[in-house]
Amino acid sequence: MFKGSFVALVTPMRPDGAVDEAALASFVDWQIREGTHGVVPVGTTGESPTLSHHEHKRVVEIAISVAKGRVPVIAGAGSNSTAEAIDLVRHAWQAGADAALVVTPYYNKPTQEGLFLHFTAIADAVDLPVIIYNIPPRSVVDMSVETMARLARHPNIVGVKDATANLARPLHTRRACGDDFCQLSGEDHTALAFLAAGGAGCISVTGNVAPRLCSDMHIAWQQGRVAEAMAIQDRLLPLHDALFAETSPGPVKYAASLLGHTSETCRLPLAPCADPTKARLRAAMAGLGLLA
Repeated sequence: MFKGSFVALVTPMRPDGAVDEAALASFVDWQIREGTHGVVPVGTTGESPTLSHHEHKRVVEIAISVAKGRVPVIAGAGSNSTAEAIDLVRHAWQAGADAALVVTPYYNKPTQEGLFLHFTAIADAVDLPVIIYNIPPRSVVDMSVETMARLARHPNIVGVKDATANLARPLHTRRACGDDFCQLSGEDHTALAFLAAGGAGCISVTGNVAPRLCSDMHIAWQQGRVAEAMAIQDRLLPLHDALFAETSPGPVKYAASLLGHTSETCRLPLAPCADPTKARLRAAMAGLGLLA
């Protein structure tokens, strides 16, 4: 259903922290023109925890309006409240999103049965494809392969964004959930290895600032040009390293500001990037020809 280079969009903000809707629209259009295969607004990289519900919904609406069906839009719609997640998924469906990305409930630490009931309630409530977002480092819960397999039987639960960085996981997930269950990597460093393990694509942070290279890597892989894909992976490595030198999305927001797409502003409690991280980002981007 979804394959290739999807970008976990930053949410452009003005220096005072207000969402910059015009910059967001321009950024989504630039992403598509640069070859990005799909966009994912208001995920972790989009600073969804600090957006109001109104802002969250506006960002989704703008992404869909600008995309105009040229690429799929997977709307971030997760919450640690099941009722709130249903409201956000319902809005994504009404706005015309192609799917919803729903994170495992953070802070609450539900059991595997709690995870099953949470996602089942969401999938039952809204007739929209749901991508489960499994990111244990941030949510403090890890959906097991067995629970994923139970949920994969639901017709509205179509795939997973796997941010475990465990390259055995996609092998077990494919075996348990079947070849049609869409597996998207949530970890840029292992994106190519994830494809080799049965993945269909990646929801990328790096794609915010190097969309053409990320797209080219996936296309090369899809067309069997493995050596070329690996060469692009090697070129991107210093940028991956720099973008995760501090808590994301601080570094990628700064990198996007160097390209003129937004200010570097993130909302508290995210702090501005330290000067050594900024220098590292500028060097990595210059090495890729992204900066003069």
